[in-house]
Amino acid sequence: MSKILVVADTKGSDVRKPTLELLTKTRKAGLSTDAVVIGQGVQKNADLLAGNGAATVYVADDAGLAQFATAPYAAAIVDAAKQSGATQVWLSVGEMSKALGGALAVRLDGAFVSDVVELELKGDEVIATRPAMATKVLQRVTFAHPGIRIIAVRSGAFDAEPQPPKTAKVVALATPKGDERAKVKGLVAAQDAGELDLGEARIIVSVGRGVKGPEGVELVRPLAKALGAAFGASRAVVDSGWMPYSAQVGQTGRVVAPDIYVAIGVSGAIQHLAGMSGSKLIVAVNKDADAPIFSVADYGMVADLFKAVPIMIEEVAKHKQ
Repeated sequence: MSKILVVADTKGSDVRKPTLELLTKTRKAGLSTDAVVIGQGVQKNADLLAGNGAATVYVADDAGLAQFATAPYAAAIVDAAKQSGATQVWLSVGEMSKALGGALAVRLDGAFVSDVVELELKGDEVIATRPAMATKVLQRVTFAHPGIRIIAVRSGAFDAEPQPPKTAKVVALATPKGDERAKVKGLVAAQDAGELDLGEARIIVSVGRGVKGPEGVELVRPLAKALGAAFGASRAVVDSGWMPYSAQVGQTGRVVAPDIYVAIGVSGAIQHLAGMSGSKLIVAVNKDADAPIFSVADYGMVADLFKAVPIMIEEVAKHKQ
């Protein structure tokens, strides 16, 4: 019988939405599920994880775990997986899963698949669907190796239906030793404290080369603020130095799946589409009627963005009133 261990994704000491998406999936599927949370000050999340479907919550809470490092985090997850008797370990796609996936597969004698957008579970058989070749095809992946399955799922692949906390059964993990050969000295946030995270946002407004420069970026920024949206960019904008890499949406940036994605002046290069095609509703504004972005857009406006965006901002303000 399948036993899932969900690795909690945290920001600071708080559990992020993608973790609740994974727990919602296992809970609605009736799967036996535990969770593990690692960091400093993360014990407080145990009841939240229990309320959302974790029968047992394994906790590694220590000042030495405040900054992510592969070796101690992998050791804590391996400890939790063995105590849990997990047959599968689920993570949300991100920098942590990229660092941990292969390490966990080696330590647990398992196999790792990433960028999963759909899962079919038939007893012990797992069929994972993931985009490939810049979303030109969808791969259906099975596991030939009989060991534990390590699966990283894209944010937005499953809906989150948060449940109220309940008293958790907590197992405290021994504090894992760090790797003396590599130490994290500190963490520099590229994102302004007041900005929404692209992976968490329900609405994202992104700009492309069509904004023509930093002034165009600043023309569109108020639209994102008016919509309560995260502010993203295409690779062309980032490569031009108009916005930081942390804002890049695409195959070589952030992969997102918000409820609404608004593309302003984005042509729709294939690597950008690979990062946002999972959005539930796509709105595009571009003066080129043949721009590839219109092939995936639910609503499109062939217009000069420098004239359209101020009108959009005005209409949003009217709607709020």
